[in-house]
Amino acid sequence: MVLAAGLGTRLRPLTEVRAKPALPVAGEPIIRRILRRLVAHGIVNVTVNLHHLPETVTAVVGDGGDLGARVRYSWEQPTILGSAGGPRQALDILGVETFFLINGDTLTDLDMRALAESHTRSGARVTLALVPNVDPLRYGGVLLSEDGGVLGFVPRGPAAAGSLHFIGVQLVHGSVFSGLPPARAANSIGGCYDALLAREPGAIRGFVTNARFWDIGTVADYWQTSWSWTTEISHVASASHIANSAIINRSIVWNEVEIGARSVLEECIVTDGVQVAAGTQYQRKILIRAADGTTAVVPLEID
Repeated sequence: MVLAAGLGTRLRPLTEVRAKPALPVAGEPIIRRILRRLVAHGIVNVTVNLHHLPETVTAVVGDGGDLGARVRYSWEQPTILGSAGGPRQALDILGVETFFLINGDTLTDLDMRALAESHTRSGARVTLALVPNVDPLRYGGVLLSEDGGVLGFVPRGPAAAGSLHFIGVQLVHGSVFSGLPPARAANSIGGCYDALLAREPGAIRGFVTNARFWDIGTVADYWQTSWSWTTEISHVASASHIANSAIINRSIVWNEVEIGARSVLEECIVTDGVQVAAGTQYQRKILIRAADGTTAVVPLEID
């Protein structure tokens, strides 16, 4: 299951145009990159939950057939159900006891088979993929015992120093969620996982890895991740049209964009459907098409 229902509030205004998993990274939406990697590991049956701007996700995924996947959707309307309530609702669609649960806003090169083998050996009900927490002032952490059992979770800050960082991939047994009230919002970490540890110490384990991961939590994260996945000076979607005399430097251009003659874009993000007038110049700006067809301009803070 890929969690794709989140509001992406820290990524606004980009997530006012697309749901976070639908944002393009080096020309391909995040969720397609996730699905492509799952298929490469032999995981083809995927359920995706939806809430915020769901049509932007379904438009780029469809039934997953072009990626070799079989994708079904769990619709969370009118209320978003959270990192535990979402899987609870999707259990009947998933139709299996144990499944991967993957955040739809993180990219990683994690070895999924190694995670599965670790989960099977331990007999845990949840196994979290973890890396050393190198930035505890930014990320909360997971505390692990010497034998790999999760002891608890700590918020970001001094308490997270020396902890491990959960990179958004886990294996779970459906019974972890089946006892939750249906159609009610609930979280895993900070919610039912904490309760599970209190009832069953050792039920959650960690799989410590040196896998790389790319966070896409904020606009600055999105910017840095996009450039780490490409060597191009700029990235322009094939469905956009750029005048020959326009100058585009280190900018990200989404779909259905029209960039006029002699216009200049320096370190910009141009979102779907924007029309950049001839002769205009923008530096470190996010351009968004407003409801009336005009272009709204927002500062791009990437440092």
